[in-house]
Amino acid sequence: MEERITFSSENLSIEGLLQKTSDTKAVVITHPHPLYGGNMHNNVVIAICNAHQKLGRTTLRFNFRGVGGSQGSYGDGLGEQADVGAAVKYLADLGMQEIDLAGYSFGAWVNGHLNCATAGINNMVMVSPPVAFIDFAGVHAIDCLQLVVTGARDEIAPPAMIKEIYARWNSKAHFEVIDGADHFYGGYEEHLEEVLLSHLK
Repeated sequence: MEERITFSSENLSIEGLLQKTSDTKAVVITHPHPLYGGNMHNNVVIAICNAHQKLGRTTLRFNFRGVGGSQGSYGDGLGEQADVGAAVKYLADLGMQEIDLAGYSFGAWVNGHLNCATAGINNMVMVSPPVAFIDFAGVHAIDCLQLVVTGARDEIAPPAMIKEIYARWNSKAHFEVIDGADHFYGGYEEHLEEVLLSHLK
């Protein structure tokens, strides 16, 4: 069962849902764009969460600043990066030794700006990084990037555009396209879970 928790990010109280399954391995999961209704209760965020829980990992999904019960207001991506760093620190303070980072859409863009080593991130997963919607020029090498997933019908994270640029993030990362899925993965949540499970074991 997930429990409601709060942690501090730049003196703001951030709300999250924690399920402690492992004492050492955990993942932080980030949600879509706050200005377009994105929050931690999103169907794709839940699918990512479910996959990691099935792998026996502790999961932390949270609302970015200004969303739901989290204090503050939209931070243009910079504030949200601080929120992610604070979430990783919260897990580290719980004693987690291997902390992964998984983000969907805007959440993937935010995560991509973090330095894996500095932020203490073990592996990173991007689900539908919105390359046709947000400028990814500031996202460079991501040493810990393990997996990039998008839908064949995703117009916000088009497979062709991602294929062109993801090698500059990490050419060793696996790139998977889910046939039939668009950006919102309606009806494809279980398929997404299966893809995550098969590549993250």
